[in-house]
Amino acid sequence: MRNLSKALVAAGIISAAVAAPAASAAEAMPSVKLSVYSEYEYRGISQTSEKPAGQLNIDWAHSSGFYLGTFVSNIKWLKDAAEVGGFSTSANLEWDIFGGYKFEVAKDVVVDVGYLRYEYPSSGAFNPKPNTDEVYVGIGYGPVSVKYSYSLNDTFGVINSEGSDFIEANIAYPLMDKLTLTGHIGHQKYKNNKPLDYTVYKLGLAYDLGGGWNVGGYVKDTDADSALYTYKGKDWGKSRLVGYVSYTF
Repeated sequence: MRNLSKALVAAGIISAAVAAPAASAAEAMPSVKLSVYSEYEYRGISQTSEKPAGQLNIDWAHSSGFYLGTFVSNIKWLKDAAEVGGFSTSANLEWDIFGGYKFEVAKDVVVDVGYLRYEYPSSGAFNPKPNTDEVYVGIGYGPVSVKYSYSLNDTFGVINSEGSDFIEANIAYPLMDKLTLTGHIGHQKYKNNKPLDYTVYKLGLAYDLGGGWNVGGYVKDTDADSALYTYKGKDWGKSRLVGYVSYTF
């Protein structure tokens, strides 16, 4: 059933992309963003053990509502987890691939459905593998959005965690020209692994410098059990200030 679900999702995205109307030259050009973060954290949990991260986002969207994209970042958490577990790995990269469809169900109310694959190259020593497949659905209105993500296999290497989920609410509220208030609250649930469950909170500001440049920062915190999320003396879930600069072209 799990493999069938993944196959159906993938087939749906591919078929939709093939069936979409021919894109104009402008639509065919992807958006490319390069970013540097003081730390890469995802869903409130550090992925780089408090170290900086360089990231690449490539996004392509069609006027019909279909979109595809990819994301790449350096990571450190797999190496730290392997060392604590008594083995080594060369896995130091996260590579995500995603696709979906956005459509308006009422004026300014947009629904987003899609599929996301988290790939960790060179992570073969891990069992189960950290590679994770998720499907998601979200809805947005103005500056506010909510989203639900559901994993189709063991989630980020957690044993017997197929069917884990993450639910979140986000806000991006313009305070003034080019300055935006950002906020996020989410809850990660690991099926059959309740002690790993936690809630994450974020609050920050983003500023558009113009010419494709953006800067920002936010404070993040979680209620994750530090005893379960501390590796090599680093508590991956603790409160932290994260800053970034990005350029989009």
